[in-house]
Amino acid sequence: MLSFFVFFITLAHAQKVEFTEYDLDNGLNVILHQDNTAPVVTVGVMYHVGAKDEQPGRTGFAHFFEHLLFEGTENIERGEWFNVVSANGGSNNANTTQDRTYYYETFPSNALELGLWMESERMLHPVINKIGVDTQNEVVKEEKRSRIDNSPYGRVIYSTGINPYMFDKHPYKNSVIGTMEDLDAAELDEFKAFFNKYYNPNNATLVVAGDIDVPKTKKMIEDYFQTIPSGDEVERVNITEDFIEEKIIATEYDSNIQIPLTALVYRTPSMKNREAYVLDMISSVLTDGKSSRMYKRMVDEDKIALQVLAFARSQEDYGTYLIGALPLGEVDLSKLRDVMDEEIEKLQTELISKREYQKLQNKFENRFVNSNSSIQGIASSLATYQMLYGNTNLINEEIEIYRSITREEIKEVANKYLQENQRLELDYLPEPTE
Repeated sequence: MLSFFVFFITLAHAQKVEFTEYDLDNGLNVILHQDNTAPVVTVGVMYHVGAKDEQPGRTGFAHFFEHLLFEGTENIERGEWFNVVSANGGSNNANTTQDRTYYYETFPSNALELGLWMESERMLHPVINKIGVDTQNEVVKEEKRSRIDNSPYGRVIYSTGINPYMFDKHPYKNSVIGTMEDLDAAELDEFKAFFNKYYNPNNATLVVAGDIDVPKTKKMIEDYFQTIPSGDEVERVNITEDFIEEKIIATEYDSNIQIPLTALVYRTPSMKNREAYVLDMISSVLTDGKSSRMYKRMVDEDKIALQVLAFARSQEDYGTYLIGALPLGEVDLSKLRDVMDEEIEKLQTELISKREYQKLQNKFENRFVNSNSSIQGIASSLATYQMLYGNTNLINEEIEIYRSITREEIKEVANKYLQENQRLELDYLPEPTE
């Protein structure tokens, strides 16, 4: 009975996220969400800087700063950041994409002021010195080794074996983690200059979500952030890629795998484009779960695939959509591609059934509920919708976009984007043994 009650409380909570949004005089965007059901608060700061903002020959800076800005500040001793957070019953983390970097802490709500102070310290008083750069350089190198270089299918999962084929001009062709050669070659002054350019209040969104009193929180935010000087306006990346008109065929090798993978990869529009939402639904129809078309056909019925997979990466300027399969036994990779193409062609020539369409809508409704079911998730979503979409209220409105997508649109968008001459065909193979 309790779980039944909790489900409906969660559903009601997720259906409408109330928030207050305003800007400080220095340009800092502030979003507050009050939810007093539990004594917990998340403080997050999202900076509009990601891997795409890096200069040629200096890749990896944005991700590097994800680590570097935990080193310490003028008032938080080096190596003490995590200790301060944990000593006050909190947790923290950060993450970087091609488009933005996000730092956050979750505390008992009586430590809200501490969280605001720490993020203001990160913005105003970080210590960027040689010992910190050298320390984090080793940390990033180990992360690259463990996640990409020595991880099975790492260059597919993190797109380092894909994006260089999909993008020629746009910096999305570079990996988020960058190259170690670029980081090794960078001088300390270059790291300081990167911070001064991007980590300013007028290039950031501060979000506070959870058990707060809004007037008191506004006063604390003014006390800690209002005096931080704004920086120069950031010039955004504005690069248009040429249309892919001819199929790209490529082979990559991975010494960490024994089972090959074949993948079809398509360039897709900006996350803000309605067609990106339609492609989300297409991905769900084809590969999401054991009831998806490709899983049922290739794994259950034909028994030619060990697994099917898909990665839909929605980004600010362009996205990518990968459909892939691992062969069962000695099945040829070309056979997998042929069957994948048959399933794509069905989407392009026939409307999905009304029953399948309703199931799809139910799935996205459920995803919507889950995305707004935690304070941390709400905080991240509010900042993302404001910064990358330019519409914070998408946290409430986005489900209406999915609800409005028709079966006819699914067919039209499949025809527009999933064409053979507009894609990368990648065979990802075990490293040959001598």
